[in-house]
Amino acid sequence: MFNFGKIKLRRTNLLFWSLLVYIIAALVWWFISLEKQNQKIRAEQIQLLELQAPQMNDLEKSARATQIQTQAFRNSTKYLGEGITFLIIILIGAIAVYRAVRKQFLAQQQQQQFMMAVTHELKTPIAVTRLNLETMQRYKLEPEKQEKLIRIALDETNRLNLLTNNILVSSQLENKGFASTKEELDFSALVQDCIRDMQTRFPGREIRSHIEAELDIKGDALLLQILLNNLLENAIKYSPSSSYIEATLKKEASQLQLQIADQGIGIPASEKKKIFDRFYRIGNETTRTTKGTGLGLYLCERIAHHHQATITVKDNHPTGSIFLVNFAI
Repeated sequence: MFNFGKIKLRRTNLLFWSLLVYIIAALVWWFISLEKQNQKIRAEQIQLLELQAPQMNDLEKSARATQIQTQAFRNSTKYLGEGITFLIIILIGAIAVYRAVRKQFLAQQQQQQFMMAVTHELKTPIAVTRLNLETMQRYKLEPEKQEKLIRIALDETNRLNLLTNNILVSSQLENKGFASTKEELDFSALVQDCIRDMQTRFPGREIRSHIEAELDIKGDALLLQILLNNLLENAIKYSPSSSYIEATLKKEASQLQLQIADQGIGIPASEKKKIFDRFYRIGNETTRTTKGTGLGLYLCERIAHHHQATITVKDNHPTGSIFLVNFAI
């Protein structure tokens, strides 16, 4: 499907540039034709002047010849000026149309990829939860096994809830329809709660926390929780299972600084600005194995902006990435 999209884009580009070359060629032909006609008229006027020469004195003949040459030069200049003006207008319009069409095409392709990713992300927790419930319904299991299946079902339900929250909040923030309720929050406690939830969801992953106590912030608890969950889950997904995630919250001057560091493969410099775009995901869609919808980091950027905060990413050493969110207080 993605190869078909690339072929379609190449065909569209080929058609567009072919039409542009044809239009420019037609403009050049128009200029050459007018110039030939102008030179033909000049030659005929000079020839007519030669036939009328016996009836004219030298001064009058010279003035008439100069007038003919001047008129021909003015016509050439006019044709050239009009041609250059039309060429500039055509190029500006072509570039604008090309960018708009390409942007629309890429947006449509990203939306298709998003729908496929969301479908997969929704089907997995639904299928796991249904299978666990059907197993408990059909078989009489020991309490320990029942508890395990219930815990797995609750984890998948929580994952489904996070995904739907991401989609709904993203749409509401994009359309400025989110009813925000900012209040004074103990941000330190909120971060610690999110870390505990992640450790419950991913019991095999180590998260090291360095959280200064009783750091308050004015914000929306749901949005901040989504931001924290997305950053932590993103760090877990894109780093080896044997590595650890480091979460830091501290106060620096008039700012609260949140850092989520991983030891994953890192982010290329050329991708650092793109990762906060809606639906954008690093890598080839046809070969990617990591789950995701392309909304997580976009949503983090929108939530940070909603709280007058900034979010950036830098390289971790020796490997990995560090996401920094600075809140003004």
